[in-house]
Amino acid sequence: MTFADQLKQLPKISHLASLVLLDAQAQMIAEIANKPGQAGSVAVYNHLGQIYGAITPDAANKGLELYAEHAEDARLNPGKHPNIDRLLAIAAGTLGTLRIKHVFATHPE
Repeated sequence: MTFADQLKQLPKISHLASLVLLDAQAQMIAEIANKPGQAGSVAVYNHLGQIYGAITPDAANKGLELYAEHAEDARLNPGKHPNIDRLLAIAAGTLGTLRIKHVFATHPE
């Protein structure tokens, strides 16, 4: 199944402005904005957080499955897909578990 097909099965993310990824010391590692080019990563990381409670090695491996063809491209081109690179590092044990903090979208009334 392609990444686009995987995305169709994930929970909607229109209520999110971004996700902040925190290490064990609650330091921000990254922020993934819900904008074109990153929205798919917000959907994947949000789903992983809902299922696993954090981005653990098991969650990272599932995330790599969800990224489908993009995961292989990331393996072949380090640095091209930083959100996938992060999952590869967690799965390999070179980066620890990350917690997710949701930043909710505000809509003007």
